Amino acid sequence: MKKFLPAAGILLALASFQSVSPADPARTVSTVSASDPNTTDEVPQDNKIIIYQMMTRLFGNKVATNKPYGTISENGVGKFNDINSTALQAIKQLGATHVWYTGVLEHATMTDYTKQGIPLDDADVVKGRAGSPYAIKDYYDVNPDLAVNVKNRMLEFDGLVKRTHANGLKVIIDFIPNHVARTYKSDAKPQGVVDLGERDDKSKAFAAGNNFYYLPGQNLTVPKSNNPLAAEKGPKEDGRFSETPAKATGNDVFSAQPSIDDWFETVKLNYGVDYQNHRQLHFEPIPDTWVKMRDILVFWARKDVDAFRCDMAEMVPVEFWAYVIPEVKKVNPDILFIAEIYNPKAYKTYIEQGRFDYLYDKVGLYDGLRRLMRGEGNTEDISKVWREESRGFSSHMLRFLENHDEQRIASKDFAGDPRAAIPAMTVSATLASGPVMVYFGQEVGEPAHGTEGFSGEDGRTTIFDYWGVPFHQRWMNGGKFDGGKLDGGQQQLREFYSRLLNLAGSSEAIRRGKFYELQDANNLGREYDQKQVYSYLRYTDKQKLLIVVNFSRDKTLHPTIRIPVDAMKAMSLDPDRVYAYADLLNGSPAVNSLSLTLPPLSAFVFEIQPRK
Repeated sequence: MKKFLPAAGILLALASFQSVSPADPARTVSTVSASDPNTTDEVPQDNKIIIYQMMTRLFGNKVATNKPYGTISENGVGKFNDINSTALQAIKQLGATHVWYTGVLEHATMTDYTKQGIPLDDADVVKGRAGSPYAIKDYYDVNPDLAVNVKNRMLEFDGLVKRTHANGLKVIIDFIPNHVARTYKSDAKPQGVVDLGERDDKSKAFAAGNNFYYLPGQNLTVPKSNNPLAAEKGPKEDGRFSETPAKATGNDVFSAQPSIDDWFETVKLNYGVDYQNHRQLHFEPIPDTWVKMRDILVFWARKDVDAFRCDMAEMVPVEFWAYVIPEVKKVNPDILFIAEIYNPKAYKTYIEQGRFDYLYDKVGLYDGLRRLMRGEGNTEDISKVWREESRGFSSHMLRFLENHDEQRIASKDFAGDPRAAIPAMTVSATLASGPVMVYFGQEVGEPAHGTEGFSGEDGRTTIFDYWGVPFHQRWMNGGKFDGGKLDGGQQQLREFYSRLLNLAGSSEAIRRGKFYELQDANNLGREYDQKQVYSYLRYTDKQKLLIVVNFSRDKTLHPTIRIPVDAMKAMSLDPDRVYAYADLLNGSPAVNSLSLTLPPLSAFVFEIQPRK
């Protein structure tokens, strides 16, 4: 990868400033008119949690062999116990409040745990040597890969939860409601629990009381082009899998012959929607699947899990969420539900009716920032998000630039340069008062090089294979978690993330402040390239912030930022007074005007203060 420029050259370059003095006298007002096109009448809610997502099996892995399709003994695997207090304190110091432990639930795998009493899965319906963490094999158990002593795996998970809480952090795990592994069978379910599908009437394609959808009279045919381990053979691999009658596939495919591009390793759960009969709804009486899934969520809530990230939440009827979320909150009123969702038209419904606390902002801010980071978009994409897609509920939108599904910023498939995150991550963290998330390794510029096995050279860190994550391993430094093997550029990048996330988590204005966009006020300004520069205010009675970012990769710009009279009045500031501007993000000394030098890929968070 390219070496980073010195931090001073990227982040701290400020030139002389020149005052901008609006003419009209100030008048104190408490709100900005909703008719002003530069803001909204939304009352921000303080939802600024900071999530650190890790792929749990990869996080603590110190093995650097990285053999494509490598076994657990060849490539290694991280354990619950690797995530010790030293690691958790380092995550907390980065600014995190929550840790999303991805891949905790037991899922289908090609690794043989039969000696520990766990049935062996068939490679023909497993993706990758390690298996997909979203093909759940037992909702009531944890992944045996993650345990030092497999028979004590749940106790080791319980220890991780306690350790996380003891270090001042909260625990998020996945809940996968839409589909399960084709080999699903719970051997850890509590006494008296009836397993999914155990009492289904398999003679019917759909029955309101069934947990699965069936294709009566048809046998499952796995995709002929499926080659689980390339030249090697996986366990039971013979191009066949016995499933009679065949079940519908997880991505709503009602065919006994799912394609290689389908989620063929999973089966879809039945929530009372008859997909093959005009999607008729059968919600009364409450479907059996709803009750079973409620019980599963309550089981984990009683293990002191603090939040659930709900996989593909919109593939499950919103009526289910309206039922189950209040039920689980009877056990823990503070437990959070985060929806993976991709349809902006459904956002409001899943917040108001579905009762979700937070929603993914992928189709919107992530996609818009991705285009900007690749040099393909402009800042109008950001304006569209707050003006249209999340207008009125931006505090409920979870912002991010990486997660396990998305390509790494530093990969050639995305931006090719981790510094591209500096302006984009600043916007993600400060645009609104909702949550923000980083993915492990993002903060040190992990590029996800290499073909891991089932996961090819695609710019993503594999979720299917056993693997070491090289730049993350440099930070991990053999278990010291001190960044001792990072180079200078990686250290600078992580320091930026730490400053930003800690600022986002502690700033009054970012946590609960109102928003005012400054694009219209500056679009005719000299050297204000409105396609590459984005600026806005976040403010409360106690704190006023000006955020300015430059997405250009090669242009240093010298705009003079204008804050219009209406915005000054909204902040209860006197337009005729001269203010000082202290850069909280980069630690620069306060200056007395807003003629800026914006280096390529730079970001600034100025606190507006009375001049002394």
